[in-house]
Amino acid sequence: MNTPLQQTKEWEKLQKSLGETTFFVEEKDFQFLAILKKTRFGNYLYLPYGPVIRDKNAAKTALEALLSLAKEKSVTFIRIEPQCPETASYLLKQSNIVKSKDLNPADTWILSLEAGKDAIVSGFSQGTRTRYNQFAKKGLSVLSTKNPEKIKELVRLQSAVAKDKGIIAFSEDYLKAELEQDFASLYLVTYNPANNQSLKDESEKIDDPKIIAASLFFDYDDTRFYMQSASDYNYRKLPATVALLTTALFDAKEKGLKRFDFWGIAPDGAGKDHPWAGFTDFKKSFGGEAISYCGTYDLILNPGKYRLYKMARKINRTLRKLKS
Repeated sequence: MNTPLQQTKEWEKLQKSLGETTFFVEEKDFQFLAILKKTRFGNYLYLPYGPVIRDKNAAKTALEALLSLAKEKSVTFIRIEPQCPETASYLLKQSNIVKSKDLNPADTWILSLEAGKDAIVSGFSQGTRTRYNQFAKKGLSVLSTKNPEKIKELVRLQSAVAKDKGIIAFSEDYLKAELEQDFASLYLVTYNPANNQSLKDESEKIDDPKIIAASLFFDYDDTRFYMQSASDYNYRKLPATVALLTTALFDAKEKGLKRFDFWGIAPDGAGKDHPWAGFTDFKKSFGGEAISYCGTYDLILNPGKYRLYKMARKINRTLRKLKS
């Protein structure tokens, strides 16, 4: 199985740049990157998309190594997200493990980039294919950059979305730290009304060009991942996100990558009322297939402190909703 980016030395480097305390353990049949998270009601270890267990017979040894680290650091629980259900079955059968809210997506959408470009385009839905073929005529252009100052554009767009939806946006420092990593690149979509061939009123073409969509993409192993993203709602009728994604995925193909991970969809059979239903349909319109992981679980080591932690989290979520 492939090792997820979030369980590598590269991801550890990012976490350390953000001031996190990390522990990396690598053996022949398993490895894990554990991040020490601190709370008022006790600390815990978080393994994003980990541990990585290459042989199901190594699951017991991996758990022993985790428990040894947990004891050394006196943590309340260990939060795990193993990707492979088969090799992780031993971990998920522990009597002191409980399902938690998924942090990293338990379901994602993968598009193979190994076919020819024309074949990939033919796999788009009709609507997405039309938007792809027309986005340049609509006055849209796409730029890839590593310039850290350009992260302000993503921050601006995400902040507007967060304010509208009552959620917390990522900080500029966090996003800039991501862009500084070797595996990251920032894509920006600029709208220039002067180049929009569909505008009939010449007065609408005199506005200055404006960045209306932005996204970070991570490249690791043979895959490009679609990560932090936002677009300007005022320009929702323009195919900015289609321009962004198609440019990024064909750039990835040209680079020699074999897969494009759209990063998170609603689970199969979730229904149209699921909060992710809309962008799940959108991601699926590019063609591809669903991949499911195990999800997020908490291995409880101190039940009393764990109950206090869960209670505090529930209160904080309620207060945030009231404030919004």
